[in-house]
Amino acid sequence: MDEYRTGAFTLPGEAGYEELTLQMAKKWGADVIRDSDGTKLSPEIVEAGYKIYSTICIIREHNAFAAAHPDAQQQTFLSSDPCLAVADALTIAPLDGYFDEQFQLNDSPDALAFWQVWDRTENKPVPADQWTYEKGAVSVRGCVPYHRYTVSFLAWRVWEEINMYNHTTNHWSSEHLRQLDPRHPLAWEYLKQWLKDWCRDNPDTNVVRLTSLFYNFVWIFGSDLRRRTRFVDWASYDFTVSPAALRAFEKEYGYTLTAEDFINKGKFQATHRPPTAHKRDYMDFIQRFVAEKGRELVKIIHDAGKQAYVFYDDSWVGMEPYGQYFASIGFDGLIKCVFSGFECRLCAGAEVPVHELRFHPYLFPVGLGGLPTFAAGGHPEKDAVAYWLHVRRALARQPVDRIGLGGYLHLTIGQDKFNDAIEEMGIAFRRLKALHACGAPAALPITVAVLHAWGALRSWTLSGHFHETDGNILIHINEALSGLPVKVKFVSFEDVKNGALADVDVLVNAGRAGDAWSGGDAWKDPALVSEITRFVCEGGSLIGAGEPSAVPGGDTRFALAHVFGVDQDDGAYACHQPWPVERSEAPFFVAEQALGVTPGVRLTGPDTKVLCEKNGVPALTLHPFGKGRAAYFGGFAYSPEAARMLLELLLYLTGTDGRAAGLTDTPAAECAWFPESHTLVVMNDQDAPGDINVNLPEKTLRVHLAANEMVFLND
Repeated sequence: MDEYRTGAFTLPGEAGYEELTLQMAKKWGADVIRDSDGTKLSPEIVEAGYKIYSTICIIREHNAFAAAHPDAQQQTFLSSDPCLAVADALTIAPLDGYFDEQFQLNDSPDALAFWQVWDRTENKPVPADQWTYEKGAVSVRGCVPYHRYTVSFLAWRVWEEINMYNHTTNHWSSEHLRQLDPRHPLAWEYLKQWLKDWCRDNPDTNVVRLTSLFYNFVWIFGSDLRRRTRFVDWASYDFTVSPAALRAFEKEYGYTLTAEDFINKGKFQATHRPPTAHKRDYMDFIQRFVAEKGRELVKIIHDAGKQAYVFYDDSWVGMEPYGQYFASIGFDGLIKCVFSGFECRLCAGAEVPVHELRFHPYLFPVGLGGLPTFAAGGHPEKDAVAYWLHVRRALARQPVDRIGLGGYLHLTIGQDKFNDAIEEMGIAFRRLKALHACGAPAALPITVAVLHAWGALRSWTLSGHFHETDGNILIHINEALSGLPVKVKFVSFEDVKNGALADVDVLVNAGRAGDAWSGGDAWKDPALVSEITRFVCEGGSLIGAGEPSAVPGGDTRFALAHVFGVDQDDGAYACHQPWPVERSEAPFFVAEQALGVTPGVRLTGPDTKVLCEKNGVPALTLHPFGKGRAAYFGGFAYSPEAARMLLELLLYLTGTDGRAAGLTDTPAAECAWFPESHTLVVMNDQDAPGDINVNLPEKTLRVHLAANEMVFLND
């Protein structure tokens, strides 16, 4: 076991706790020590013989420059809350309801040219000669009484959002950090020189850990503490906007973007909505800009004899790991913080030399949700194990190179259970890594394609961590898939029409009507509907969940209702007698507690088998279609049992024998068989001991597992 006790682990060190840092480095087997936001490394730590990561956020910690060049700060479009006109004139204070420590109005002539006032009742812009701006307020004339009006405006972001979160979470009293926009020429030259100087002044740093590049995900705070977060989208592009960006876009694309292209009736162009053509153009425009500037930073770092790693989860917008420009930046490593299995797979599959996971919980007093972690009443060891149960099943399928933690190391003092748990996870991770190095785990001959508007660009993710998107059916399906012994790819609707289903066995579409995951208006295209119809009719399989292929205006609510064998009644069938919902015996394991229902779902005919229903509404159905089959989930919530149900459904739909990759006799445990190493990895996903059987191609093994235990058995 000693060979698995050291290496591939990044420890957050902390000046003032040198003895603790070196002690924990030894316990957790670290080969790298890093600083974190709010911590420093002392010479005693730096000179202790470990490789050193230094964290920098290239666009913040430049307040003096920002004060001298306020027009170099980053911006965003915001919309006022709707105001009701009761006469023919109305005054609106645009920033009312927003956190005044985060935003300031950009009322420069350059910015005012992009402001808009909208009559939201009629959904049309108010002519520019009917409104004026003065001293923080917009006066609108010629209003229609009892119509609602909004102002769309540009605002400076005067507090970098991650620093803002860290301040409000940890009650810091230090200076609020601002952020610079690399599109500003003086700011860009300043940032490049700053990085050159930084590399020169930090000779002991081996890896520059960029957190991340330029533009943060959108996180809009409100003034009312009852709704502190007004809007958050981990994949939005709203924080990349500026008059300079808009004019550069117009010059390149030949048309003008307006505030409404971002505001979208106050909903913003959120990632869970199908993208407009304008949004796709703007995203590509920003991605190319970020890649171009990112390459310059990486070259500076490389010229200084250092490596450049990038942290995915903060100012990462524009450098999607599965975008067409990411590899061109030249990063040496990608670091991803993980709460879940799908996030591990996101990191593991990116085109970059080194893949590193930052485990949770973060070493902060409270977690992202505000509950205690290392504060009084917290149980960090329980949090760590809960996340690890998700992470390890994904790591058994696809490896990464490194793991680590972040935050304040001193919070581990007295947390012996947590410290022991991380030590055990490190050992298990290294053993998995060694197995993958010898050969891949056995997999089933099943290729699953997940279909949504974003396709490969949003491989494995939607627009955030598991806890931000918990209510979305598709993220639960992704989480289940992340640990299954099948090949998974992500395709768009255009991909399907261009032949992407040629090597696919099972196609998955899941979401709510009109969202980017279900597809919305994409289903109005007869070519898309007929191609998937052909795919299933000729022997493929289709899984839908929630409101798959839902679109109004057709002869059915689900465009693929004829394939699924179910449709959704939006009220149009009030006079039609429905087919009775009668249960049939399921040919595979059904985890009823993981299933939900979608209101209005009804059978389209007698050949649809109902395997689970709740209060008369189908929760799980099977439908033969031509040579293929379709399955429908009314709802799907991840659990070990749900993952097993999905696996057995895939086996049933494709007629595959699960023993080829190893199959336990209980949903509470999973396994991975590494034939090159003759090693079986068995994972107990329940908080209780148990004896299980593992069915392999040529034999059955009986294994005893302690609660949550992960064992490695050599043949």
